[in-house]
Amino acid sequence: MSYRDALNVFELQELARRRLPFPLYSYIEGGVEDNQARDNNRSVFQRIRFRQRSPVDVSRRSQSVELFGHRFDSPFGISPMGIGGVFAFEADLQMARAAARMNVPFTLSGYSTFPMEEVARHATHARWLQAYMDNDRERALQWTKRAAAAGYEVLMVSTDVPARANRENNVRSGFSLPLRASARLLFQGAIHPNWSIETFARTLMKYGVPRLENLVVGGRPSLLEAPMNGDMWAGRGAVDWELMRFLRDKWKGALLVKGTLHAADAEMAVRVGLDGVVVSNHGGRQLDGAVSPIEAIPEIRAAAGGKLKILADSGFRRGTDILKGLALGADFILLGRPAMFAVAAGGEEGVVHALSLLKSEVDNNLGLLGCPSVDDLDPSFLHFSDLFPQGLPGCQPAPTRPVLSVAHS
Repeated sequence: MSYRDALNVFELQELARRRLPFPLYSYIEGGVEDNQARDNNRSVFQRIRFRQRSPVDVSRRSQSVELFGHRFDSPFGISPMGIGGVFAFEADLQMARAAARMNVPFTLSGYSTFPMEEVARHATHARWLQAYMDNDRERALQWTKRAAAAGYEVLMVSTDVPARANRENNVRSGFSLPLRASARLLFQGAIHPNWSIETFARTLMKYGVPRLENLVVGGRPSLLEAPMNGDMWAGRGAVDWELMRFLRDKWKGALLVKGTLHAADAEMAVRVGLDGVVVSNHGGRQLDGAVSPIEAIPEIRAAAGGKLKILADSGFRRGTDILKGLALGADFILLGRPAMFAVAAGGEEGVVHALSLLKSEVDNNLGLLGCPSVDDLDPSFLHFSDLFPQGLPGCQPAPTRPVLSVAHS
């Protein structure tokens, strides 16, 4: 089966599973501990149902949105996910080019194996960048100067990794950072020759052992030296709101915190003068049992009071998922694992295919919902009493659309 035959992102995920050595696939797919947060990110969508309107003229539908100075063709983009170059040859460059072709944003991870300057040359329409930081202001200042010089316009600071996550699935599958040439990994490479030749061998021949090129902390360690995310800055001083105030003073582009799940943090983001928050539980890869973004969006929207852009990631796989997130109050949706599975399954064209599938799903389901534009989405299109029995926090029931009377002769 080719990526071209995939009808949805789940089928692209299955193609990636077949192509990748099991430890690598497990790293992308897995959560932490008992996978409660990861699994709830998906199951929560089943507790929200649609209330479609008809008849409505939906012959002209629009899903374009304006965000941070750009008009994007769809209300979703690619979320940051680290060490992409391990899963596909030049993965970050391929995802950046695919996003540019589809006119949606690609967010480069601070744990990328490609320098931000090189990726910026491929993401010419929108340059978004994510970072992990500690509280060292001088180090943060020098790094943000580098990002600004490379032309990045949006900076997301992930604040939900203050300590190492308990990723038991990585231990079971044999994946680790630093990378170790275990017997299991070598065997998996041998039985997955496409990945071994097209990704592993090509990368070594062109670049040598990949390095983490965009860290704020820790230099440029190779993947034979680099620790897991939380190990890099655990104990160095967790990021706090004073650092975010400092960054707000120094960074001239849009500034967001990523990992927001509490209304009080949205209120603080407003006070500090941030441009937005990313409602995220890190794909269920950090704190097991964390609330899903879908459950948190309404109260964060209410707390922000219209003064922040609300982005969300973690668990979104379908056009219907995207529409539910937008109707609950998100301004934009980001997807990480779907893009990584797509680039592993089919490179740049695989990512274009995945984004096209999602765009088509959003378009078709807008029509079926009786909603001509994503700008018109609101809670009135949803039935959510199973998830929010007391109603949405801070939200009054949306007025129903007037029904036109029809005069009978």
